[in-house]
Amino acid sequence: MDAPGLFQLIFLALFILPGIFFLITLQNTLKAISIENRKMPPSNVWLLLIPLFNFFWQFIVVDKIAQSITMECDKLNIPVKENKPTYKIGLAWNICTLLFFIPVLGNLAALVLFIAYWIKVNEYRKLIISNQNSFLLDAERNIFYGDKVI
Repeated sequence: MDAPGLFQLIFLALFILPGIFFLITLQNTLKAISIENRKMPPSNVWLLLIPLFNFFWQFIVVDKIAQSITMECDKLNIPVKENKPTYKIGLAWNICTLLFFIPVLGNLAALVLFIAYWIKVNEYRKLIISNQNSFLLDAERNIFYGDKVI
């Protein structure tokens, strides 16, 4: 394999593939949230692939996902420690991404915050999915038994 081909393969492995998996996580998180609580369609996360536009759009995505998670957690009675979970870490990641002109500091901080945001969003996705079944059971109980506690 020649040097340019090797460089392209390394670039693909280091940047493109993790980015695709990250976007899939964001999309699946929005899909796990009920339609009435989604603040954006799941497919809109793919707009982050558009160069330059993504610097603006990433702020919107982080905000809409945080709002959606908050509303879904409220609906499912999942206690959250902060208002709009995932928002602060996502905002910090976005700001550090804009500091790319500071070679080491901006890039390293953005990478660490990117990974932390990805993990946090995925944790909430799993939490929402695991609580959806118990919510349905509670709703069914209210339909059949009214407000009585069983």
